Amino acid sequence: MPKGYWIARVDVSDPEQYKSYVAANAEAFKAFGARFLVRSGQHKIVEGVGRARNVVIEFPSYQAALDCWDSPVYRAAVELRLPAAVADVTIVEGYDGPQPG
Repeated sequence: MPKGYWIARVDVSDPEQYKSYVAANAEAFKAFGARFLVRSGQHKIVEGVGRARNVVIEFPSYQAALDCWDSPVYRAAVELRLPAAVADVTIVEGYDGPQPG
């Protein structure tokens, strides 16, 4: 079964308030088996428009990624993020097929 991923691009306007969101989202991420693959760090925008922070979170399945997003615990965390940051978040299903070469 393919894994699920959240791909998020975020601009934080209130770092102190954003810390509250980060603390609150940890419970939901733990409950749904999330694992950070990318959490900010260096990046270079090579095409298109970007944001200051980039995050990729892996889940055991696409359904787990969707369920985490829809969970009451995560929805409560989002309420803490909304006044502190603007985000673009996409949930995608991983790929288990053949690779080039």
